[in-house]
Order: sequence, then C-alpha cells, then structure tokens
Amino acid sequence: MAKKTHLKVRMVPENKPDSPFFYYVKKPTKGEKAKVKLKMNKYNPATKKHEIFVEKKLPPHSK
Repeated sequence: MAKKTHLKVRMVPENKPDSPFFYYVKKPTKGEKAKVKLKMNKYNPATKKHEIFVEKKLPPHSK
C-alpha cells in the first residue's frame, strides 16, 4: 500500500481558537510545506469578517 501524500488538519481562528467555526484542509506530508505551520486568511461566519486561521491538531477520536 502506498504512503499518504496529504494529511488532514483543522484550521481555527488565530485570535479565538475556541470559536465554533473551523475549516479542514489538506496539508502535504513531504517537502518544505510539511514542516511549516499553515496560516490562511479565510472568512469566519461567526464574526462576519475575514480572519487569519492557523493550524491546530485534530481533536481526539472517540469510538
């Protein structure tokens, strides 16, 4: 089986990490971008503004 080329990460607002809104994005597992923490300017409907979203770990999985 082949290795994964992308990893799923959760993006939360930088100034309010406990916000109810977040994005999921794919991040590469190899190369320069794999080591850098993602930072994106995205729309936050909770505040109705564009904000900086940063990468956070996914929440623990429950069965």
